[in-house]
Amino acid sequence: MKRALKFTALMLLSTLAIGGQASAQEKLVVSTWGGSFRDLIDEAIAKKFTAETGVKVEYITGGTIDRLNQAKLAAAKPESDVTFTTAHVGWLYANDNLFEKLDMAKIPNASHLVEQAKISPYHIGAWAYVYTIGYLPDQLPKGVSFESWEGLWNPALKGMVSSPDFDPSHVMVVAAKLSGGDASNWEVGEAKMKALKPNYKAFYTNDANSQQLFATGETPVQVVLSMNAYYMQAQGVPIKLAIPKEGAVLGVDTMGITKGSTKAELAYKFINTALDPEVQAKIAELKKGSPVVDNAKVKPEIAALPGVFTTADQWAKQTLVIDAKLRAEKTGTWRKWFTENIMAP
Repeated sequence: MKRALKFTALMLLSTLAIGGQASAQEKLVVSTWGGSFRDLIDEAIAKKFTAETGVKVEYITGGTIDRLNQAKLAAAKPESDVTFTTAHVGWLYANDNLFEKLDMAKIPNASHLVEQAKISPYHIGAWAYVYTIGYLPDQLPKGVSFESWEGLWNPALKGMVSSPDFDPSHVMVVAAKLSGGDASNWEVGEAKMKALKPNYKAFYTNDANSQQLFATGETPVQVVLSMNAYYMQAQGVPIKLAIPKEGAVLGVDTMGITKGSTKAELAYKFINTALDPEVQAKIAELKKGSPVVDNAKVKPEIAALPGVFTTADQWAKQTLVIDAKLRAEKTGTWRKWFTENIMAP
């Protein structure tokens, strides 16, 4: 009898050990950008998630469109469980049936989402930022100011301006706005955009290229991502940001659950962790991104930075919003027009 009991106890211990090992080996795979954005997710979100669940987080990294294309190829057997992407590219995932429809009841922290972060039934905001005018004050010609986006068109800036070649939507929608239109009838801004062409010196291809153009002074005025500008400031590049009266162009990076993931419940926990108010405050501190929940307590010195929004009034009055679904539909058209009419010699 004693031997039988001993054998049963040993079997139970063995089973528990195997179960514990399986739990320790469980992992959640997150698709995201590399570099500082991957580090941000790891430090601010994954660390807390792993501490609470015991589940490790691994990453697939790459460019926004590269990862979308890879997700299409791997649709039958998805490589990730959670995907971070921009708001408008998230619509491309959704349209290609690459995202699960979210059950918001499983994301209780989402009850505090700001309206601008409620992107679709398939993806929601993780943090926000703006594309706005960044400049080197000591290289700015006399009389140039950026109270309005019109300042970008000042003839004194001839051959001094840069903006991204991969996404012209920011300046094209601004041009439409200054011409009495918006993203839906962007064509009204075509002449305005062509008038900006003499002021361009270069078109940056990625964040590192933007930083290089600033650091060398080749383009002392840029349409720049605010989070990257603050990163450059920390690296010693003396950039200042302006928020024009028309509003800075809002950007929201989003999270979705990859269609076909076998770790959906863990994915929900991860997304809920990302929206924890303490995590959101940490994102603001580490990367100067705006929290997308209204209950995050951000340090005063961070909240005071241009492009960091912590009040409903700031969200409403300091942002120029391009509908993410419309932007997804128009991006290809805008890039083609911009390439042919502005980037071409």
